[in-house]
Amino acid sequence: MMADEGKRKGLGRGLSALLEEDADDFATIDRMRAGRDVPIEQLEPNPYQPRRRFDAEELNGLVQSIEENGVLQPILVRRSPDDGEKYQIIAGERRWRAAQQAKLHEVPVTVKDVSDAEALELAILENVQREDLTALEEAMAYQKLIADFAHTQEQLARIVGKSRSHIANSLRLLTLPDAVKDMLQDGRLTAGHARALIGAEDPAALASRIVSQQLSVRQAERLGKPDGGKARRAGPPATVEKDADTLALERDLTSALGLKVSVNHRADEGGEVRITYGTLEQLDEICRRLIHNSGTE
Repeated sequence: MMADEGKRKGLGRGLSALLEEDADDFATIDRMRAGRDVPIEQLEPNPYQPRRRFDAEELNGLVQSIEENGVLQPILVRRSPDDGEKYQIIAGERRWRAAQQAKLHEVPVTVKDVSDAEALELAILENVQREDLTALEEAMAYQKLIADFAHTQEQLARIVGKSRSHIANSLRLLTLPDAVKDMLQDGRLTAGHARALIGAEDPAALASRIVSQQLSVRQAERLGKPDGGKARRAGPPATVEKDADTLALERDLTSALGLKVSVNHRADEGGEVRITYGTLEQLDEICRRLIHNSGTE
């Protein structure tokens, strides 16, 4: 039990802490760390690999680099649970694929003794930190950690260094119809577009319209509202003349947040501070700052 807890704490320190060398797995040359070279055929893909798509153009660029310079960063592996003579890739499958195309016979590896859950976590960490995953792949990886390894959203947030609201927003993408998820996966829709369609009456039809008309995220958000963004207030808001101090305060707050801030003060009745955001990412950042400054976790 204590050994398992030790491993769990290691994950919270991030990817770099988990890549510390084991004495048997590294040969140190000056200040460079070189992984053990193993035959390329002894490596096998990771069944927990969150990345589903490998861009052919990017892979070709990596092949050319490997042909000229070799594999500069060791591939992170563990002993295969099914075959002790093989190594299962934890992180670096794209390098392994490119090395095969470059016709290398051996590749450098770093061997770590990790569980299935840790293998998935490490794969997610590497891809998320490198921004290699699509929004859908990221959401599916989070869902797998929750389903297979009983992680909570709070635990996931600590592991991958994201906010809890980011995890929640990612998971909500999985509620969309398959047709919309296909558009998200192949890049026709951005994550912002897709989130705007969650809860819409016919998200697949709206997604097709967004793609065909090349609508912005803001336009998609209006389109995804129950009324299609047609609702308007009965009349124009009443304008209230603001004094110089209030206007200066609005400017200072707007500059500090990077978002439009409006201060509406009513004599003897208090007032309101209104922050206008354009995307869910901006709302996420506002929440993060408020929670951080309040001292809560």
